Amino acid sequence: QLSEDVERVSENPTDETEGEMEVHEDASSVILPDSELGTTAPSLRFSKTCLKNVFSVILLFIYLLLMAVAVFLVYQTISDFREKLKHPVMSVSYKEVSLYDAPGIAFYPGKARLLSCKHHYYDHIPPLINPGQPGDIECTTQRINYTDPFTNQTMKYALVVQGPRDVKKKELVFLQFHLNGTDQDFSAIDYLLFSSFQEFINSPEKAEFMKDCESSYSSWKFSGGFRTWVKMSLVKTKEEDGSETVEFKQETSVVNYIDQRTKPRSDQLFFVVFEWKDPFIQTVQDIITANPWNMIALLCGIFLALFKAADFAKLSVKWMIKIRKRHLKRSRQVMNHIN
Repeated sequence: QLSEDVERVSENPTDETEGEMEVHEDASSVILPDSELGTTAPSLRFSKTCLKNVFSVILLFIYLLLMAVAVFLVYQTISDFREKLKHPVMSVSYKEVSLYDAPGIAFYPGKARLLSCKHHYYDHIPPLINPGQPGDIECTTQRINYTDPFTNQTMKYALVVQGPRDVKKKELVFLQFHLNGTDQDFSAIDYLLFSSFQEFINSPEKAEFMKDCESSYSSWKFSGGFRTWVKMSLVKTKEEDGSETVEFKQETSVVNYIDQRTKPRSDQLFFVVFEWKDPFIQTVQDIITANPWNMIALLCGIFLALFKAADFAKLSVKWMIKIRKRHLKRSRQVMNHIN
């Protein structure tokens, strides 16, 4: 009964005087044993308060640990984001087409002469009727002279031929060149591929166009006395500034040509075939895998957890201080009443 009266006094500090009077009256009318009054109630109350304080301290340390982990996660997230910005990932995608934009094939024949040029379909190339003799030129061709872009002094002669377009019908271009004698040990014809023959035709400055192509694209060779089969594939690369560059990859196979002409000849015959490898255009671009919105959402969640943890820790500390003050106040009141 004394404990209940003390609790009522602590809960109603404004009525402290009335509470003291009631406690005096009840204390004078009730006789409590010394052992029960002095030992049992205070020890039980002290043990409960102590457990609550210990539990609150443990919770406080746990939330401080969680705050430390959250701060580490924030630092790690920002570091990973900066690292991904510095090292983008290369992405490769494939686009299937039925028709390509006809590429341009620029030949540098030198003293060699173009004998025939035809478009064939479904990989069918009929046998040559008069090898080494002029034949039909059914391809769209353009002859151009321009200065060498690397020396600006040497004049270069190029024969530009329109390449194949229809990939579904396996369109190919078959060309035959003839070279009547050479003073070199090896005879070969240089060529390069550029992305659009139509752009070359529409260009007002074809010489400058060819100089730019020679500066941008790689050149290859095919030898005399063989049939060189070139299978092309197109690779588009998107740069960081948004521009797009185009290059060709090619697979080349060489087959020996059996010269069945009756008389031995000192001239050289060149045979070359161009076709598309597959209907897929390969697009390469750099992709930054770090998503700023994901990082912002993660940081917001971490900071929200930090604020919640800090708020809980502050409330826990206030609650511990309040419990401690209440315990001291009750102890003083009990000792006063006992005295």
